[in-house]
Amino acid sequence: MKTDDFDYNLPEELIAQVPLKDRSASRLMVLNRKDNTILDKSFTDICDMFGPNDVLVFNNSRVIPARLFGVKEGTMAHIEVLLLKNEGDVWETLCKPARRVSVGTIIDFGDGLLKAECISCEDDGIRHFKMIYEGIFLEILDKLGEMPLPPYIHEKLLDKERYQTVYSKTPGSAAAPTAGLHFTNEILDKLKAKGVTLLFVTLHVGLGTFRPVSVEDVTKHTMHSEFYTIDKETADALNKAIRDGKRIVSIGTTTTRTLESAYDNGFKETSAWTNIFIYPGYKFKVVGAQFTNFHLPKSTLIMLVSAFAGKDFIMKAYNHAVEEKYRFFSFGDAMLIL
Repeated sequence: MKTDDFDYNLPEELIAQVPLKDRSASRLMVLNRKDNTILDKSFTDICDMFGPNDVLVFNNSRVIPARLFGVKEGTMAHIEVLLLKNEGDVWETLCKPARRVSVGTIIDFGDGLLKAECISCEDDGIRHFKMIYEGIFLEILDKLGEMPLPPYIHEKLLDKERYQTVYSKTPGSAAAPTAGLHFTNEILDKLKAKGVTLLFVTLHVGLGTFRPVSVEDVTKHTMHSEFYTIDKETADALNKAIRDGKRIVSIGTTTTRTLESAYDNGFKETSAWTNIFIYPGYKFKVVGAQFTNFHLPKSTLIMLVSAFAGKDFIMKAYNHAVEEKYRFFSFGDAMLIL
């Protein structure tokens, strides 16, 4: 498989720049793998598609204000840093311009509240920093950091909560698990009232999710690891659902990667790192239906949904979405693959 096999033509005007006023007002394309049909629906129709035999699993990670702007001590060069993942006070980051940051470089992010010392350098702009601060890191980050919107979004986000899901809980993501942005508390309540089981896992979205594929051969792409957690209550509920023959529906590709990584003849309470890369040929173990957004051309995410629905079917659906002027990417419309 070649990376170019997952390319498609997308007019720039179809890239959603701002969220809709109502989260649940987006469109929904429904793909049925059984008969290869494509239906154009509204997102609010989702309540009609699930019942007591379904278990919807969401990623409750919360986006942190992970984009920091600082100056390099000594030269006062301006440096942009995107926090990706951490172990304690050591963070893996993406730096721009990375050529100005070497081991020993210290960056001041403002008012002496937060500094960072570079302790190692890797390719592709990756730098590891030891954070230097007093107090509570996330509180300082709230003061100094900015919401890390994707580079294809050029409009200013007026309400930062619109880049969070309504059920976001655990801070740690450098990008939103965007499939969940469509759900409102009202929709969740309607699903529960129909007997649908709602479960939550956590995967902190980092470079593994949004890093572009730069190699020609898909199988040569290396995924960066991301941290996920499944608590005992959720693991037990998933195991019961499987025993009872219920359908596991993943809300978002990050949830899919979490479930497929964690399953090993059942689920158990787990906190671990995953670098799972799902592309056509992968045999899914537990996910029986998938809710997702529309993804960038040649990305690992379009490869994942192609593995689930079939590449030709996905490409047909994406071309249909372009023809029907669906809204694409983070603030865009949604797809349900049955």
